[in-house]
Parts: sequence; structure tokens; C-alpha cells
Amino acid sequence: MPAQDSLQQRRPLCPHCQRAQSACICNWVSPITPAVDILILQHPMEASNAKNTARLLHMSLPYSKLEIGESFAPEHLQALLHAPSSLPQADGDAAQPVQPVLLYTDDASLPATSRFDARAMLVDGKHKLERLRLVIVDGTWRKSRKMLFQNPLLQSLPRLALRDTPTSQYMIRKAHRSDQLSTLEASCYALMQLEKNSEKYHPLLTALDNFVVQQGLLRFRGQSGRRGE
Repeated sequence: MPAQDSLQQRRPLCPHCQRAQSACICNWVSPITPAVDILILQHPMEASNAKNTARLLHMSLPYSKLEIGESFAPEHLQALLHAPSSLPQADGDAAQPVQPVLLYTDDASLPATSRFDARAMLVDGKHKLERLRLVIVDGTWRKSRKMLFQNPLLQSLPRLALRDTPTSQYMIRKAHRSDQLSTLEASCYALMQLEKNSEKYHPLLTALDNFVVQQGLLRFRGQSGRRGE
């Protein structure tokens, strides 16, 4: 076993965020209960990436579900997409079906799909959705596109594409497009539109700012340590 892998296995992990204790993100968790169900489908390579924001998002949104994988069995994915709502306010009307909506940017290379308007809550300007499950694909631009191609069920969902969002503050990873946001940022802006509440998720965006600062300090310390060797 390589020495580096052995060291990583021995490094104590936080039991809550599953990150090294020196890089624990629990202090930045800002619990906010969303009005819609949240399903995060995370590419396996993102699960171990220290700069990934989906874990912070998942920990900050009670009742959200995070599933790690790239190509899901159709029956399993179908069950994830259409599972009964897990939100407390849904208990009184458990029979009402949950409608999954995919949060994903417009991409001409992907097959045409129905469009979901978050402000009007309409699919293609006609069909109103009452109870939503926001489906978030967490991966790099290339990996997320691959996940959509490998999982046709995701391609068939009404798609929510964000527009006119603020410039990303997530400066610790390189974006391939000027309109690309981190998973946490995109999810916050989508929830703001869905709930028509621009203030509710500001604490989570502040948590992201703190996370970015933390990652910058960890990187600086690591570089300083290597220079001192």
C-alpha cells in the first residue's frame, strides 16, 4: 500500500461530515428546511473531492437525500425520483405524488426536454406542479453530462435552467463556462426562485463563503509546509 494512501486511512475523520478533522466543515452547516424535496445525485469522484460543496449542501438541508453513483439501475433511480415526500409538512397529504424536476443548465448537445418555470411553477407554460423534488446532479461539467447520457430517466425530467444568476463566488475550482456555479450556489438560487424567498438561503451562501476561505487557508498551509521541507 502506498505510504500516502496509508496516511490518508489513518487520518482521523469527522464522524458527521466524513472529512479529515483538520478540514471539518461542520462549523459551516446552516440548517434550513426547504419547501421542496431535495435529491442530490453525486458522481463518485466528487465524493472524495475536498473542494466539493454537495456535502455541505446536504448537511444544511434537512430531509435531503444524497446518492452516490454514476450509472444507476433504472428501477432504483425511478424509486429515488418518485419516492414519497420526506418533508414534515407533507405528512398530512402523503398520497399526493412528488414530481421530480432536474436542475441543469441549457445544453444544446442534450436531447430536447420539457422546460420548468420555477417562478410560475409550470411545465412548458401549461402544466402546474404542486409538489416538487429538485434533482441535483453533482459533478464536473463533463461528468454531469455523462451521468445524464447514462441515465435516460434524468433526461426525461422537466428541466429547470437558471438564468440571470449572480457571478459565482466559488473561486477555488476552475469553471469551464462563465455561467457555471457550484452545486451549492445553483441549488440555493433554484430554491430562492421556487420558494419566492431571496433571504431564506443567504445563510447557506455565507456558509459557502466560509468554506471557500477555509479551503484557501488549507491550501496555503499545505504549500507552506512543502516549501519548508
